[in-house]
Amino acid sequence: MHIEGSRSVQISVATNVDSAQSQALESYKEEIKSLHMAIERLKKEKTDISGLVDPSSAEKESMLTDEKVVEMDENKTLICHPSETAGAVDSNAPSLPVQTFNNSTYNAEENLLGSVMNPSSSTDGFPDGVILSQQEQKPQSEDGGLQLKSENHGGEPASENTGLGTIQILADSLPKIVPYVLINHREELLPLIMCAIERHPDNSTRDSLTHTLFNLIKRPDEQQRRIIMDACVTLAKNVGEMRTETELLPQCWEQINHMYEERRLLVAQSCGELAESVRPEIRDSLILSIVQQLIEDPATVVREAAAHNLALLLPLFPLMDKYFKVEDLMFQLACDPSGVVVETTLKELLPAIIKWGNKLDHILRVLLSHILGSAQRCPPLSGVEGSVESHLRVLGERERWNLDVLLRMLAELLPYVHQKAIETCPFSSVSESNGTTFSSSILELYAGGHVEWPAFEWMHVDCFPGLLQLACMLPQKEDNLRNRITKFLLAVSECFGDCYLTHIMLPAFLVAVGDDADLTFFPPNIHSRIKGLRPRTAVAERLATLGILPLLLAGVLGSPAKREQLTDYLRKLLVEGAMKENQSTAHNIDIVNAVRFLCTFEEHHGMIFNILWEMVVSSNVEMKISAANILKVIVPYIDAKVASTHVLPALITLGSDQNLNVKYASIDAFGAVAQHFKNDMIVDKIRVQMDAFLEDGSHEATIAVVRSLVIAVPHTTERLRDYLLSKIFQLTSTPVSANDVMRRRQRANAFCEAIRAVDATDLSANSIRDFLIPTIQNLLKDHDALDPAHKEALEIILKERSGGTFEALSKVMGAHLGIASSVTSFFGDSGLLGKKESIESPTEIVESPKAAAAPASAEDTRFMRIMRVTDMLRGKAKNQEETHQNQ
Repeated sequence: MHIEGSRSVQISVATNVDSAQSQALESYKEEIKSLHMAIERLKKEKTDISGLVDPSSAEKESMLTDEKVVEMDENKTLICHPSETAGAVDSNAPSLPVQTFNNSTYNAEENLLGSVMNPSSSTDGFPDGVILSQQEQKPQSEDGGLQLKSENHGGEPASENTGLGTIQILADSLPKIVPYVLINHREELLPLIMCAIERHPDNSTRDSLTHTLFNLIKRPDEQQRRIIMDACVTLAKNVGEMRTETELLPQCWEQINHMYEERRLLVAQSCGELAESVRPEIRDSLILSIVQQLIEDPATVVREAAAHNLALLLPLFPLMDKYFKVEDLMFQLACDPSGVVVETTLKELLPAIIKWGNKLDHILRVLLSHILGSAQRCPPLSGVEGSVESHLRVLGERERWNLDVLLRMLAELLPYVHQKAIETCPFSSVSESNGTTFSSSILELYAGGHVEWPAFEWMHVDCFPGLLQLACMLPQKEDNLRNRITKFLLAVSECFGDCYLTHIMLPAFLVAVGDDADLTFFPPNIHSRIKGLRPRTAVAERLATLGILPLLLAGVLGSPAKREQLTDYLRKLLVEGAMKENQSTAHNIDIVNAVRFLCTFEEHHGMIFNILWEMVVSSNVEMKISAANILKVIVPYIDAKVASTHVLPALITLGSDQNLNVKYASIDAFGAVAQHFKNDMIVDKIRVQMDAFLEDGSHEATIAVVRSLVIAVPHTTERLRDYLLSKIFQLTSTPVSANDVMRRRQRANAFCEAIRAVDATDLSANSIRDFLIPTIQNLLKDHDALDPAHKEALEIILKERSGGTFEALSKVMGAHLGIASSVTSFFGDSGLLGKKESIESPTEIVESPKAAAAPASAEDTRFMRIMRVTDMLRGKAKNQEETHQNQ
């Protein structure tokens, strides 16, 4: 309607151009009014239609087209310039807007009227050029409107074709662009790569782009791996299960043996996070196979990631048919040589398996089997069948590590064992307690034996006997493993409660060490198994004292609720046990070792020193000797304050005892104190007491003092070393009885060992001049008392400490070995080796002359240097002998 009105307006204007202006204006006003009415009607129709279409599409349409209504002022007059050229429009006229409704375009008549009626210059008529220009624009706008309509009607195919073209361009360009983008900024390409992978129709192109995605960064760090992984997860959710299985997982498999651990780590991370986007049957087959292979990876971080992602993967497994395979993988990871892998396994994978599989009983059974098997596979300490040492095992580093980890796993499982025992309690009275410990009433009901309670019985029927068996295979030096067992036992007593500790744990361990115990709270059917823990033979009793007694003292009686009972038991063990006449020396040593292990827990020091003081002031000689032995072995576990206030006063008291055995036992303990403490006050007290021992003048005391201080030489202060040298010098300067050759040799051997030990340390020039050299000269005077090996070593020390060269040293040793001086001087003066050496070090391999010419490190010890020189000379002599034989 408005189009027809517009055409009539144009015709009217063209035919009545010479008419009066007022008539024309009136006529145009009427036409304009009619056009306004038509526009309002069309607006109303559009509003009604837009209510029927989707609001979102209407919003988009409104964003694309702006409705502009031309409002004309009826009071304005129409003015034109006759002088303007055809087709020219006044420069002040506004631009011609296009108004669109319902995907259709109005023609330009409305805009034309707006421009015509816009006031500008003053002329009386419409030039032909204006009308012709408007008429020429009219069909163009109509064509434009038709073209838009045709594009809109066919919009979807056109948009699809355009999108595919864009994706193709993106897919072709990305492989060329990626290499030239800085590594730290390549993650910014991820949206483009994901878009291309998701939308490209060609499989091979998508595989290539997916390969680019996984290889975007050569060695991605943690943040970059996180970005790439998030992109993969998003992509997997968008493309669906089938494409994730056929496109993403193969890329994981290809990267599994990549040379860079960062890329293998990316594969491990993807296994746990992509599992949700694949079918359930793929999770426990292909993805589990990938994880299984990553567990064997040489890189620690990859194995750790495999353990972590296996824990994430388990809840997604639909079936339990792979449970035992997963459990084996868990134990394999638990025994990994890396601590971080073990930590991840115990803290993440182990709880996940328990929650997923709900087979705690099986895990516990396999765990105990692994614990005992790890120890039993180790060789025995002795091959003599029937001896105590044949039951003890020599643990390698790997076996020791595995046992430690498995015991940690046992401790991690303790809360689950306790929770299951609570949940499966067959007695309703468990609810009467606090729900976390077992009261005496529950234990009494349990002792009736009328119901089965396997979850509760596992601890004292299976676990404790297994740990006792392990303890009887551990040598004395395996304190770390024994400490791990002790902490587990303390955790059991805390978790299960004091009643369980008193009525179940303590009786079982008392029976295991050979003591009597009350089994009232055990069901009758279990009595035989508990009684079977009692040692039956002498070897079994010794093993129980050696392995189980430390656990009883520290792990059972060491509980806070049993401190008083521990004091009573330990006093009975030490005080009353020492009074037994038939007590063997080995048994006493084992008891001392058990007390030593108890001292590794600082909270028991006060109680132990109280009992030791009772033993020190007693009149029983054996008790005093036992006290001295205990004081000696507990020195490494105390500090300087405790040593000054408790240990030294006790040793000084024992050192003043009239019994020589007590005195000599205290001398050894003084040496242990000197070895572990460099405090000046402690050293001064030791010197004063050693002077008292030496003033005694007895041969045994002298030997005991020298040998106790020799042990401390590598670790003590310079003051104590000078003290030892000065005392040896005094003792060697004093003539001894020539009749007792045996005593002379004992003295000489002790002094030579001390000299060689002191020579391996840093000595001042004054000490060398005033004490070392004179002492050696005194010892060399008594040829009959000296061992040949000691004599040779003393001569070497004397030559070097007095400024002798390596050539002179070689001549001395050559004369001793019967080698010509020309042979012994083969290496020349430059063969002088370093000073510092350790007495205990083994003989090293013979070096070449060139290698021997280089100075040795300052850490070399005197003994190592002597042995190297001896081997070099002997090797050279042997080679010359072979040469002469061949000739």
